Amino acid sequence: MSDKPRAFLFMPYIPFPVDRGTYQRVYHLFVELSKAYDVDLACLQEDSERDMAPFVAHTRRRLAIPFQNAPWQKLFPERLLNPLPTTVQHWQVDGVLQALQEFVDDEDYERVIFIDLVLWPYIKEIFPQHPHIVMDRSRVDWLFQTEELNTLPLGLRDRLLRKENLRKIARLEREAYAAIVGMIVCGWDDRDFLQKHLGVSEKIFVLANGFNEVYFDADAHPRQLTPAPSFLFCGALDYSPNVDAINWFAEAIWPLVHAAMPEAIWRIIGKSPDARSEAWARLEGVDLVGEVPDVRPYYQSSWAQVVPLRIGGGTRLKIVESLGMRCPVVSTTLGAQGLDLPPEESILLADEPQTFADALIRVLQDCELRQSLESNGLKVVQENYRWEQLGRKLTTYLKAL
Repeated sequence: MSDKPRAFLFMPYIPFPVDRGTYQRVYHLFVELSKAYDVDLACLQEDSERDMAPFVAHTRRRLAIPFQNAPWQKLFPERLLNPLPTTVQHWQVDGVLQALQEFVDDEDYERVIFIDLVLWPYIKEIFPQHPHIVMDRSRVDWLFQTEELNTLPLGLRDRLLRKENLRKIARLEREAYAAIVGMIVCGWDDRDFLQKHLGVSEKIFVLANGFNEVYFDADAHPRQLTPAPSFLFCGALDYSPNVDAINWFAEAIWPLVHAAMPEAIWRIIGKSPDARSEAWARLEGVDLVGEVPDVRPYYQSSWAQVVPLRIGGGTRLKIVESLGMRCPVVSTTLGAQGLDLPPEESILLADEPQTFADALIRVLQDCELRQSLESNGLKVVQENYRWEQLGRKLTTYLKAL
């Protein structure tokens, strides 16, 4: 019999294989959590090829609930008369509540932890009086959808529907915030946004993302730069913040870089390229690589990585992975939120097209600067952003609640 305290953990997916940024965070932190807690794990199982086998060694009990998202609601009467945001209602499916209730009946948990706001309607029904409920967030949808509304070119109808959904999200956020004892977010922008709207509280804990130092091993994969200067963007190519980032870079920044360094090559790497990607591929000097089985050779060979994000609330894993492979990073301030990386020492930050282009050109042309960023960036992430280190911070936070 284990002498570790017991915890119930509920996820909206099975995060293995770790083939998405969100899965990287959730899986690695779960493994670290299991070192301090005796975990009962429940997951929604949308893909039958993903199962619970990888979690057996780290859990006491497991439950995979077969799941398909509910259909999107018709505007009237279903959506407009439903108090739940449509982006949360999309996750409410018959049978899930009963399966969870049967799984946790007669069980006593010191901590109840769930991943993201979409699961709150289930949690509040199953644990209405539990004193130690914690929400971990790979993304704060309230912030994410607000930034999409403020950034993306949207038509009038779409803007009105997004505002309607945001009002409902705000109500649900306030309800959850009042009931839970703790909330874990990825970045300071998440924390500051929530505290602005919900009130300053020690409930919110910023836990940045990390990297797998065994897989992203800079010594095992030494730098082998391309003959011509090259840099990469790495991220899912169907994710709206990434699409906006690439579009902004392509329209406002790449022309400045290309004019100064026509020999430079911009490589775009990521899963799910779609019709929007074709315009990027037609740009002179751009190599639309798409999905690759292993990103490490591209970190090895690229002179730098760019992170021109304007919509936040994401995991920002690619920055720490890149630095862990000695590949320098040029990012917007928003793109690096939550990471304690000294500017000009471990990373270059710029938020306007000209300053971003200037920073990237500096990295590509200045060998001494590039090597300094390589060594300093590697040192910072090895000392602060390994999953084992972040896991200890997580368990310390949970035990102090």
